[in-house]
Amino acid sequence: MSTKLGVVFRPDFPPHELRRIATEAEAAGIDELWLWEDCFQQGGVAQVAIALAATERLGVGIGLIPAPLRNVTAAAMEFATLEAAFPGRTRVAVGHGVQSWMRQAGAAVESPLTLLREYVTALRALLAGEEVTTEGRYVRLSRVRLDLPSARHYPILIGGTGPKTLRLAGEVADGILLDSRYTTDTVSDALRHVAQGRALATGRTGPFDTTLFLACAPGDEADRRLAEEATRQEVPTPGVFGVGGDAERIAAGLAPYLAAGVDAVVLQPLDSVTGLSDVIAATGRVRPLLS
Repeated sequence: MSTKLGVVFRPDFPPHELRRIATEAEAAGIDELWLWEDCFQQGGVAQVAIALAATERLGVGIGLIPAPLRNVTAAAMEFATLEAAFPGRTRVAVGHGVQSWMRQAGAAVESPLTLLREYVTALRALLAGEEVTTEGRYVRLSRVRLDLPSARHYPILIGGTGPKTLRLAGEVADGILLDSRYTTDTVSDALRHVAQGRALATGRTGPFDTTLFLACAPGDEADRRLAEEATRQEVPTPGVFGVGGDAERIAAGLAPYLAAGVDAVVLQPLDSVTGLSDVIAATGRVRPLLS
């Protein structure tokens, strides 16, 4: 499998910049632009629609959608609509959501892991065009079938960090989305939990994608900036955190993550939307070095 390279448009960036960033990313030859929902900033589905409409080829990822905040039937309708209009260009990752935000929104549940299992299972079935009836602890559907399901197998990833969530991703999802706090060493620990879940999966023969958000500081002062970001995020040691410098250094820095089993690397800027333009330019220069 060839490595995918992407960049992150963070939800604290100005929404009016998204179209420009999407077109920049496509022009640079980048594979994917990833977006995510943070309460109470930008809606993930609306962002994805903007990015898709502004481009012709660019893959767009939603990473992640908080399951407690969105009814699974409504979510399936949204993703199926995007797939029908822009076939083959989206991927979605679903997660627990930040529990303090879920409580603020009145959407918190007693067992986020149970909800995530029920949600991803139902979402995959709905997008596949199945009629779904289920009486779960949180997901309850009665003979629900989409009129316009996805014409392809629509990949659903799980985003999370705890061992139980990582194992659940391996068991029931089409991939895992790892956030930017992993180092060259700790990413291997996370993927071992995913592999344990994969061993529990029955009747699953399709591909499984491992996508990693990775802090990126192109240009001078990369080491200092990455060290400051690692401290801010309280990144666990050991290992090297993030990548930076020129294109050659970034490509070399990606090697341990790829060797650990990461299929897609999504570079995440440390500062402003202006810094994202620098990350896009650097990513475009890194792509030929990985081919």
